[in-house]
Amino acid sequence: MARARDQGLDLVEINPKANPPVCKILDFGKHKYDEKKKKRETKRKQSTVDVKEVKLRPKTDDHDLDFKSRAARRFLESGNKVKFTVRFRGREITHPHKAREQLVWIMEQCDDIATVEVNPSMEGRTMTMMMAPRPAVLQALAKARAEAEEKRKEAEEARLAAKAKRASKPGKSRPGDSGPGDDEADAST
Repeated sequence: MARARDQGLDLVEINPKANPPVCKILDFGKHKYDEKKKKRETKRKQSTVDVKEVKLRPKTDDHDLDFKSRAARRFLESGNKVKFTVRFRGREITHPHKAREQLVWIMEQCDDIATVEVNPSMEGRTMTMMMAPRPAVLQALAKARAEAEEKRKEAEEARLAAKAKRASKPGKSRPGDSGPGDDEADAST
């Protein structure tokens, strides 16, 4: 403790269960800040999978089905799962085969980028099906995100370098900046 006090740092217990307990001399505030930063970074890199829902009816027309299948493809390509729900009203419940045909058609439309996680099944007055993106789609998405992050970092570095370059040039001022002597001119008017 005396050595830590002499250096102006803290004595931090790393592993209290070890025999003898493991301690380090370090700046505790900086240590906590670094841990928080690492946690934030891992959280940012973590991708979350959302479940998007596409609702249909047994009477949904072909054009509307095509539109909804394109929306589902967009959701799948962005790495989300898609839940298809066909809701039956009144006497529509007597024709579950129509809903199954619609879901099979959508399955065929999205077959190249998705796998069926839960096959079409009836639950009360609704028929549901769940699709998830294929691993190849997720890998391509991760690669695209990594490239975008790299471009963002390069742009940020270029911006900081340009800012540093502007700051290092003496005597150059931009319009609107107050230079030496401007205060005197303002005071005389």
